[in-house]
Amino acid sequence: MSQTILYAGVSTAEQNLEHQRTQAEAAGFDIDEVIADHATSGVTTKLAERAEGRRLFDKLREGDVLVVRWVDRLGRDYKDVTDAIREFMRRGVIVRTVINNMTFDGATKDPMQEAVRDALIAFMATTAQAQAEATKEAQRAGIEAVKQDPKKYRGKKPSYDAQQLKIVSTMLADGAGATAIANASGLTRQTVLRVRADPAAAQAAVERWER
Repeated sequence: MSQTILYAGVSTAEQNLEHQRTQAEAAGFDIDEVIADHATSGVTTKLAERAEGRRLFDKLREGDVLVVRWVDRLGRDYKDVTDAIREFMRRGVIVRTVINNMTFDGATKDPMQEAVRDALIAFMATTAQAQAEATKEAQRAGIEAVKQDPKKYRGKKPSYDAQQLKIVSTMLADGAGATAIANASGLTRQTVLRVRADPAAAQAAVERWER
């Protein structure tokens, strides 16, 4: 019995698994199973080298349908994307995209249909690689910007200053309770508890903002 599997990427907060499934179902796909790739970047990692990517290759059989939001989920560059799609087609798996509802099926034997299909694969893979390269370039630019001006990338300003943190740290070392420390430092009890949970992070945050 054939099955339809959605391969979803959830490497960022914006890439919500449930949202991707809802999008696929709204596009008319009847999803039997979702295979989610958590925190693995398609920009840097081949599909076959990702844990869930390997699971796809092991699981999909002839007649199954693989659904992806866009072909860039299937590789890190032109070669990876085209290799993955052609390997799935060779196995008799149909690859479909949520965006633009594209279908890649290796079953066709008509030369014209094959030519159109292969041209589409090449075009979409090229687009995916261009997007990946743009993402990597933006990441490199961001890293360079941090080096040039770290203050622009120092994160959210903490709700305490160095003096308040010193009070909290000293009283914590003396075994004082969170409520007593909050009263002495002028901070909320929740803030004191956050500092107690990760004092190193609290110190680093103050240092970033007081350079």
